Amino acid sequence: MSKGYFVTATGTDVGKTFITALLVKKWRDSGIDAGYYKAALSGAELRDGKWIAGDADYVKRVANLPDTQEQLVSYVYKEAVSPHLAARKEGNPVELSKVARDFDAACHRHEFIFVEGSGGIICPIRDDSYASAESDKKISPNPNIKTIFLEDIMKQVNLPLLIVTTALLGSINACVLTVEYARSRSFDIRGIIVNRYGESGNLEMEDDNIRMMQKITGLEILAKVKSDDKDLGVEPF
Repeated sequence: MSKGYFVTATGTDVGKTFITALLVKKWRDSGIDAGYYKAALSGAELRDGKWIAGDADYVKRVANLPDTQEQLVSYVYKEAVSPHLAARKEGNPVELSKVARDFDAACHRHEFIFVEGSGGIICPIRDDSYASAESDKKISPNPNIKTIFLEDIMKQVNLPLLIVTTALLGSINACVLTVEYARSRSFDIRGIIVNRYGESGNLEMEDDNIRMMQKITGLEILAKVKSDDKDLGVEPF
């Protein structure tokens, strides 16, 4: 098994990229040659006539990575929608064989690798299993065509999971459901990282939410990170 972690989250916009950047930076600052990889990114940014994978570019800048965008991300889609829809609209669907090759190359470039997921843990990456009926435009399933979910990529890279959550209202439910889904698929979970700590202004609520997440899941809270933090605040684990 390669050395590294797969970073997933309780949902979109929880802060996976921010946390992943701090993780890569902390490992590199500690003398560990850590790298970054992401299979599919949607919502690229147009800069000076070129489409930029914003998440990967952010991690690259924060952690001072030498890798090119092509080495960091296998599939970059323009529209900020779920990868399966972006891939269908752009005609460039994800192939697990390419993900496997690119991940293997990233592992050979670095001694430790952080893989960032797309969206939440149940994110469709590719879905060819439909066909529009000419009469009523209803979606009909076709089991003979490829469907890829984030869990397929997680299985492909075979790394323990880090789950990013917040401690805001509703976080207990989202975190526990994410953990239980991962466990139902037999994934190894290293622990939970709480992002945007203190953002609600109600630390009593947030601390109690964190306590309940830890109690219900039995997982370690690895770090509590504020939105403006420049460092993860803990040593590599």
